[in-house]
Amino acid sequence: MFPPVVVEPVVAGVDGSAESLAAAEWAAREAVRRERPLRLVHAWNGHPPGSEGIADRDLDRSVLRQAEEKIRRSHAGLHLDGERIQGPATAALLKAAERAELLVLGSRGLSGFTGFLLGSVALGVVARATGPVVLVRAGEEAEDERLPAADGSTSTQTGYRDVVLALDLGDPCDEVIEFAFEAARLRRARLRAVHAWQDPSALSLGPGDIALLNGPQRAQEWQGFLSAVLQVWRDKYPEVEVVETVVREKPSTALLRAASGASLLVVGHRLTERPAGPRTGPVTHAAIHHVSCPVAVVPHA
Repeated sequence: MFPPVVVEPVVAGVDGSAESLAAAEWAAREAVRRERPLRLVHAWNGHPPGSEGIADRDLDRSVLRQAEEKIRRSHAGLHLDGERIQGPATAALLKAAERAELLVLGSRGLSGFTGFLLGSVALGVVARATGPVVLVRAGEEAEDERLPAADGSTSTQTGYRDVVLALDLGDPCDEVIEFAFEAARLRRARLRAVHAWQDPSALSLGPGDIALLNGPQRAQEWQGFLSAVLQVWRDKYPEVEVVETVVREKPSTALLRAASGASLLVVGHRLTERPAGPRTGPVTHAAIHHVSCPVAVVPHA
């Protein structure tokens, strides 16, 4: 007999905050889109098992219960369970992520992170996770993912807003591109692939390289490279409409502009060990702190 197929859930970290509840709701919608179960995880860094007080136990249980009740009201048919994991929050969330399709956390964007997802914890999870992590701000609603109705009002019945892919053509990673195409396919949304480039400095050019290509020619070169990189994915996902954008701009600035009005922003994160420990790059850092739509951070080697 063949071993049973293990279906990895979508996992959401909850701590009772408005941000984590919004993340749980987004995770529930994503679980439905992916036809996956949803697991709510509460990281608990208190007393050893069996020694916590009644108040501690009741508080921990109420955090999960509150989130579970909220999800069950809006997604009655979704397979849902909850789990308390003891230990430092970063380690607990990373452990949960190892058994997940993706991990969803709440964030405050410009104001940093909240609850047990305080700055160093959330950034530590994003920097170390080996699977995708999605960050969701407080107040994110189902209609925010959708285009406005004909009269300009919000709706949950209209099509999805664009999925935006931040693509570094100097390091185009299949994991990041595939995640973005799959997200667009699941939503029947348009995919907007964005690459930003800047003129090289004189210090970065070798002898005879200066003025090798002028601005318009260099833009055409990048546009052709972007099209070539995406062609295999267009062939694999023929149902996904793709818009290619190449801009001569600082990457973080171009990214923030492109993500305005998107349903989801997808960025990559290279898993490397630096002397100061794992950390996010400048573009991912800008996305985490400044983009208002949900941000998917996809790790790659």
